[in-house]
Amino acid sequence: MESSSKIPLSYSLWSPHDTVKDAAESLSINLPEEAAKNLAMDVEYRIHEILETAIKFMRHSKRKLLMTSDISNALKVLNIEPLYGYDNSQPLVFKEALVGAGGQTLYYIDDNEIELEKLINQELPKVPRQTTFTAHWLAIEGVQPMVAQNPLPAEIKSLPPIIRGATSSILGNDILSLGQNGENKDSAQGSAATKDKKATEKQSEVKPLVKHVLSKELKLYFDKVVEVLISTDPEKENLKVAALNSLKNDPGLHQLVPYFIQFVAEQITNQLRNIDILSTMLEVISALADNKTIFLDPYVHALMPCILTLLLAKRIGPVIRETSSKESQDTLKTQLAVREFAAFLLEHIIKVYGSSYSTLRPRVTRTLLRALLDSTKPVGTHYGALLGLKNMGTEVVKLVLIGNLKVWCKSVVENSDKTDFEKDILLNESLEILDSLKVELPQDEESMDTDSGFSEEIKNKLKDRIGDTLADLVLQHRDAKDIVRGLFFGEVVV
Repeated sequence: MESSSKIPLSYSLWSPHDTVKDAAESLSINLPEEAAKNLAMDVEYRIHEILETAIKFMRHSKRKLLMTSDISNALKVLNIEPLYGYDNSQPLVFKEALVGAGGQTLYYIDDNEIELEKLINQELPKVPRQTTFTAHWLAIEGVQPMVAQNPLPAEIKSLPPIIRGATSSILGNDILSLGQNGENKDSAQGSAATKDKKATEKQSEVKPLVKHVLSKELKLYFDKVVEVLISTDPEKENLKVAALNSLKNDPGLHQLVPYFIQFVAEQITNQLRNIDILSTMLEVISALADNKTIFLDPYVHALMPCILTLLLAKRIGPVIRETSSKESQDTLKTQLAVREFAAFLLEHIIKVYGSSYSTLRPRVTRTLLRALLDSTKPVGTHYGALLGLKNMGTEVVKLVLIGNLKVWCKSVVENSDKTDFEKDILLNESLEILDSLKVELPQDEESMDTDSGFSEEIKNKLKDRIGDTLADLVLQHRDAKDIVRGLFFGEVVV
């Protein structure tokens, strides 16, 4: 019974349980032998538990050295009051002393003594700064601005192409495929190729064509949209509508804007005989202009030549030899519809971006007037010039067009070899422009004027202002009085 009830001894520092008894005696506690042994084993169990938890923290920290922070974290996890006064940055210095008559060695930690007066007179630490937040532009329209928060271009160029996001090199090689193929080659061949490449780079310096690199997704998007836009397959008409809606509404297309504008310019230059392609290109310009997430101000100078080309070009679409047949007349009307669309886009661009470019409106007006007064131009050019001047506003019509109508009508309409169908188109458009200037009187004043005719003086002034042909058309118009009143506003009483 005595052997079975004998409490096994501990195998740790507390194995001679005299340490427990010494600690109890220092606190003036008389501890029995069995209680001291049980307490020693419980302390050993607690120490093992703390060490196992601390080792877990050490292994999860990818370390092989157990630190005091691991012990502190283990104490927190086990809900034990942590130790105070120990820091990893300050190594523990142990000193030894002889205790008792037998000269037993005792090791202890030497605590630094701090003078109270020195601590009081010491300067207070600086108050930490308040947390603040600042904002800066990481990129504007795909271009990184030169600010202190962004890395320098030299630092970006020093990085490998794959890290900085490039998928193709300057010479057009696919970096990703090159990297995959290079892994399968021998190391000797790789080192030789690297040496040859460095020697080539030293001899010749290749400058990139663009400042930014498109992602694979944007490249795929651009290729698919371009393929659909120039397709003549009727089955892809729905895809074309979807592509135009995407250009009109989707955000994040700012990097592709110069590529789309270049694509439109190339198509207009090379496909002037294809009415469908020209109409599609105008729809692309309209979609880009309507997209509120795209900043088009830097590209207005590239858009204006495209629009003015379709507005004032000598020939767009198939060549028309004569306009006597119904088919040729319909073809001419189709071409003029494209010019009307171009005139509408011209008006939109000038209204939106005219304030940013102060010289845009006068330059375009000068170009339109020069094309209008050139008697060698075909009917399409004159029609487009009239549409453009009309959409520039009533001020431009009064100051620029009205003063030149008489000369234009005499040289282009009366003394030209144009057919009657073409002359009727130009005269009707001129009459519509004049109709836009009409001034209507209130109903009470108009009812008092019962005389619907014009005096000879007013007729002569009208013919002197716009020419005989246009004057006769105006006098036959149902709103002749309002038109004449708008032409001579403030000069004569009608």
